[in-house]
Amino acid sequence: MKRKVFVLIIIVTAQFLCTSLWFAGNGVMSYLIEEFHLSENSLANLTSAVQLGFISGTLIFALLNIADRFSPSLVFFFCALIGALFNLGIMVHSNTIISLVILRFFTGFFLAGIYPIGMKIAADHFKKQLGKSLGFLVGALVLGTAFPHLLSVLKTTFPWESVIASTSIFAALGGGAILAFVPDGPYRKKSSKLKLGAIIDVFKTKPFRSAAFGYFGHMWELYTFWTFVPVILKIYNETHPNFPINISLWSFIIISIGSIACVSAGYLSLKWKEKRIAIIALTISGICCLLSPSLFYLNKVWLLIFLLIWGYTVIMDSPLFSTLVAKNADPEIKGTALTIVNCIGFSLTIISLQTVNFALNYINKEYLFTILAIGPILGLLALKTKKV
Repeated sequence: MKRKVFVLIIIVTAQFLCTSLWFAGNGVMSYLIEEFHLSENSLANLTSAVQLGFISGTLIFALLNIADRFSPSLVFFFCALIGALFNLGIMVHSNTIISLVILRFFTGFFLAGIYPIGMKIAADHFKKQLGKSLGFLVGALVLGTAFPHLLSVLKTTFPWESVIASTSIFAALGGGAILAFVPDGPYRKKSSKLKLGAIIDVFKTKPFRSAAFGYFGHMWELYTFWTFVPVILKIYNETHPNFPINISLWSFIIISIGSIACVSAGYLSLKWKEKRIAIIALTISGICCLLSPSLFYLNKVWLLIFLLIWGYTVIMDSPLFSTLVAKNADPEIKGTALTIVNCIGFSLTIISLQTVNFALNYINKEYLFTILAIGPILGLLALKTKKV
């Protein structure tokens, strides 16, 4: 038992350290714009580059069955090191917007060997308590997501290069910790040959499809909500100038509360079925989407309570869906299954973001976030099957 706890601590810590690469650019974006004379829309371009890199990476990793054919710990280690090197490239003073986009793209590409591979490593070590383990793992990613908002609150006086250097060092340490302390798990079943059709084969079973499509509905809502939390608070401040809210501080709190939600979901999965908890979380977050027009008419306290509930439930089901995907996948292609589901899920986040961004020009802002309800509704319909 002590050995398993130690392994889980290493995996979770390494996941947090390595996924800090994901948001390193966001944390110093204002400095990058000034240093390299970039335009203001560079934030969107550089952020999209990481997402597109991650999607491309997960697709290629899934097609080549990387996580199933090779040691996941080795894959994690090498991807952490290479990702750290591309991240360090940001510090080269001759960079242009094109070189920065390329660097961020490949950082995202090698994150495909960190986030889903980390879940594969956990699945290879934990079977009976996989939901609990993935709860800690996804919780670490949530903290990484919220971290740039905390940096903004602290207004650190360290040079921007130190942030980039630190995240690269963190990633290298995280990869090294996995290689040194986390061998291939006892539940790993190595795939003996390349299976190019595996990304299609995984969807042939109904329980897997149900879990995957539930996850896709969840992802439609998740990242767009996270992205627009500061926007929601800004709109509220504009309409309630007498009761201003600290946007950076509350963005951090509303997003980071999701880490507690993931851990609590993991513990709840020890008592109840993952599907049941996921349905409850998806239902509540879907209701929040539908009630979102009322946000701007609430007083400050009720607004923050509403957003905390939304921030809690919007991510609570994520480790549960990953658990269901892992449990309903063929053991020989479990890593491929987790990777391709991540690939499709993150692709949907871009479509969702662009849909809301497009709708911003045509509908009243207070009704904008009802669009996110599409995800939970379709996700709940996907979970109707009794076999998951």
